[in-house]
Order: sequence, then structure tokens, then C-alpha cells
Amino acid sequence: MNNFIKNIKNNKYLFVINLLYFALGIVNINFALLGFICMMLPMYLLIKTNKKTYCQGYCPRANLYTKVGKSTNKYSGKTPKYFINGNMKWIMLSYFGISLFFIMMSTIRVSSGLMMPMKSLRFLILFTVPFEMIQLIELNNILPWITHLSYRFYSMMMTTTVIGLVLALIYKPKTWCVICPIATISDVYLKANKKL
Repeated sequence: MNNFIKNIKNNKYLFVINLLYFALGIVNINFALLGFICMMLPMYLLIKTNKKTYCQGYCPRANLYTKVGKSTNKYSGKTPKYFINGNMKWIMLSYFGISLFFIMMSTIRVSSGLMMPMKSLRFLILFTVPFEMIQLIELNNILPWITHLSYRFYSMMMTTTVIGLVLALIYKPKTWCVICPIATISDVYLKANKKL
């Protein structure tokens, strides 16, 4: 038990947070809203420390990709230069921004009664996943727009996690980190701060 606690303190088991997030979505989709912590915590730490503290030591995804990439692909290819120096990070940031826009606008429409809530997962915003998501616990008194927001957010987290896993298998384990929208925003923030 002491070794397990020590490994948690050394960030060896951060990937469990990712697995727990997706498992909680199966318990009830409304747990997907916990993903907002994964968006806000990096920004909080960035502003507080003026470093990419979250990215460099506390990101559960980076830990997951490292575990998967190292265990399955010892002879991975190099990360493409257009990921590092090209437009790929801006493409991913644009996807992230467009996803958040669709999430917000569709949630507003559902809350206004102009649209039925979405109760299915989607990959890359557009493609409906061809199976119904299991819900172990049904919560009947949740407002429809909250459930809609939960499905949308879970879908975005699922999409980016799958993309990151594929990149970890094809290239280096932390290839996702090069194009991660949170990392790109952090880089822009740090550059702007240096100019001040």
C-alpha cells in the first residue's frame, strides 16, 4: 500500500484518472461534466505558476499516452515536423474551439426548447457512434440541457483521447502533447507574458 501511495505522489498512476472519467460516464453520463476540471486546472496552474505545470507533471492524458505508447510500440516513428513547427497545433486548437462553440450553442438551444437533447456519443462532432451508451444509474430529475451538455462534452473528450492514443501508437507516446489545445493556449499565454 505504501508503494502505491508513493507511486501516486510520483505521478505514475495519473492515467487512472482518465480511465475513471470514462468509467464514470458509463455509470451516469452527467459525470462527464467533471471534464471541465481537466480544462480549468491547467489554466489555473498556468496563471499561478507562469509555467506549463499541468502539462509537465500532472496531465493524466500524457501519463496514459506514455503508458500505452511505451508498452505497445517500442519502435515508433518520429513525430512529423508539421506537428511541431506546422499548422497541426492550430488545426487542433480550431477543432477544440469549434467543438466548444457547438457544445455551447446546442446546449443553449436545448435549454430554450428549440432543440431536442442529444443522447448519443459523437466522434469529431459529426459522426454518431453506432451504439447506445450504457447507463448503470438513471437520474430522472436532471434537466435535459445538462444531459445534452454531458453527452457533448464526453464526446469531445472521447474524440481527443482516441486521437491521442492513435498518435501514441504511430509516433512517440506524447505526440498528442505537441498539438494539444491546452498546451497551445499555454504556449501563447507564456509568449505574451514574456513580451510584457
